[in-house]
Amino acid sequence: MREGKPVSAASLAQRVVDLAERAKACPERSRTPEQPETPRPAPSPAERNCGRLQLGLALVHGSSIQPKPIRWLWPGWLAKGKLHVIAGQPGTGKTSIALALAATVTAGGRWPDGTGTAPGNVLVWSGEDDCHDTLAPRLLASGADLGRCFFVGDMRSQEGRRPFDPAQDMPALARAAREVGEIRLIVVDPIVSAIAGDSHKNAETRRGLAPLVELAARLDCALLGISHFSKGSAGRDPLERVTGSLAFGALARVVFAAFKQSEEDGGGRCFCRVKSNIGPDDGGFAYDLSIEDLADHPGVTASHVAWGEAVEGSARALLARAEASGNPDEVSALEEACGFLAELLAGGPVKAKTVKQEAEGAGISERTLKRARKKLALSVTKTDMEGGWVWSI
Repeated sequence: MREGKPVSAASLAQRVVDLAERAKACPERSRTPEQPETPRPAPSPAERNCGRLQLGLALVHGSSIQPKPIRWLWPGWLAKGKLHVIAGQPGTGKTSIALALAATVTAGGRWPDGTGTAPGNVLVWSGEDDCHDTLAPRLLASGADLGRCFFVGDMRSQEGRRPFDPAQDMPALARAAREVGEIRLIVVDPIVSAIAGDSHKNAETRRGLAPLVELAARLDCALLGISHFSKGSAGRDPLERVTGSLAFGALARVVFAAFKQSEEDGGGRCFCRVKSNIGPDDGGFAYDLSIEDLADHPGVTASHVAWGEAVEGSARALLARAEASGNPDEVSALEEACGFLAELLAGGPVKAKTVKQEAEGAGISERTLKRARKKLALSVTKTDMEGGWVWSI
């Protein structure tokens, strides 16, 4: 720290180099023959290192490590300080699941397995949904305490306002989160929003996710990102189906899948573990999506998750049975696009530009998107001269 502001290691190292060069340039102290310099004993290692910046590789001696248990927010499912990812097909309510879990945290409620949790704050960063007409209504429908919900907004400066940019604004987010305090869960929807470069390249994906993972570790909270399944990936390992670089699945300590179950498994939808490096990696819960009116907010409707019974088995086996019976990759491209639009527009109107961007990310062609719009008889209206076109149910 310098004058209350953080100083990067690179600038500090350069400062050390500059001081060393200046020291070399100084003339040596003159000595007369009558006053020879008194020999000094060789300095100890501690004296040699005192006040010096140790550059290079730091090795941690094993004897200095104190083993610690995993700290769980939801035992076996959500770990503090770790990255988690929910992936699935359009129409499975991935965002609604994340918000249902966030609502449980804020209300100090019960998880789908019946275990409870102490109340805490949640931080939601959405690059897709508006907090007024989509996120907040869904949280309320899930029983959340909005007083404990915080949404990432625009950055404000002397030059004006601009959208939050993860490439340069993570320090500001970290400061804001520390000021709020008691953050127990961070939701990032979609997780690809954190990647400034190409999300299909491992190195750029890891570099983009590192600040978020570091933030979660410092705050000791769970980090939950939302993604899609790649189109046409039926039959493959569920972990390999997460859209984008394989680094998303590799960096996440726990990966979940959301999909429609086969009739053999009871129908409805399923939320299950695909991978876990820190606990059980199978099993899940049945769930369904309901839409209801908010009693205290006339005219506002929102979807929420209704949890069902526990489901046994691996994600790969459950998905294989679902797809063998026609869910979800076996459905036509048109039906997939219809499900995508139904989920995206469930919370209210969405800008046409956003709809097209999200459809492209989900692997839905523009031609199929237009056919789905006609089949669902969606409304496409212009809000005003500057607002642009919006799609709505």
